[in-house]
Amino acid sequence: MATLYKTAKSEYQDVDDVLEEREKRSDIKQRVLMVASRGVTFRQRHLMNDLEILLPHSKKESKVEAKQDIDILNELAEIQNCNNVFYFEARKHQDLYLWIARAPSGPSVKFHVQNIHTMDELKMTGNCLRGSRPVLSFDSNFDSEPHLQLLKEIFTQTFGVPRGARKSKPFFDHVFTFSVVDGRIWFRNFQIAEKDAMTGGDMVKNAKPTLVEIGPRFVLNTIRIFEGSFGGPTLYENPRYISPNVVRAAVRSQKATKYASRVADTQDREARARENPMPTDPLRDVFE
Repeated sequence: MATLYKTAKSEYQDVDDVLEEREKRSDIKQRVLMVASRGVTFRQRHLMNDLEILLPHSKKESKVEAKQDIDILNELAEIQNCNNVFYFEARKHQDLYLWIARAPSGPSVKFHVQNIHTMDELKMTGNCLRGSRPVLSFDSNFDSEPHLQLLKEIFTQTFGVPRGARKSKPFFDHVFTFSVVDGRIWFRNFQIAEKDAMTGGDMVKNAKPTLVEIGPRFVLNTIRIFEGSFGGPTLYENPRYISPNVVRAAVRSQKATKYASRVADTQDREARARENPMPTDPLRDVFE
């Protein structure tokens, strides 16, 4: 209580106002639980570790079985005192699906993660303070359709580090950009550099800061938006989404078609050779 009086005295505020401000600050806390399924590859695991570093208000949980009931994630979020869940679901050791859910009431979104590039792999020159808060930048397309407006709000609550969050620092030195291109959401992370890129010294007065990419990079292809947490009625379904299993089946069928055409050409060549035999040379046995 003495600390509150000192704070109020130093800022010339009433003690009740200080208490009310702290209660408001504690009510808006967002915590993210990060869980991965068994069978994730090294690249997918490194992407999860990069996001855990960039989001200081996140908590990491041990892996869960992919065939286990997905509703157990809501119980894990309640135990860890988290109200958002990132579930990295790996299938066939090559496909990665990301669930972003608001626990325990919803809504939730299922994405197909493509074009993954981690920070260790990119080796970009950008850098930021560990635990700093990001600035969220959204493309203007997020205001064009209702489902994109919902995704914007979900990204704001999950990727936005709240003030006074656990392990966070009160600095803004990097930017998370979300862009809608070709019906997919492209994620990039940039450093806000206030140094001259050529000399490395301080920038001139009234000069705009530059952006230097840090990483990671990935693309989110929306599959479906559910009303509840990890299930429930469907609010939106992407009509342009094609499952990677269908793509691989089409590639296999195309290869099978090439093989079938090659076998058919071989059979036709053999049939023509039988129908049109070479004439016998009458002089081939002269020198025997």
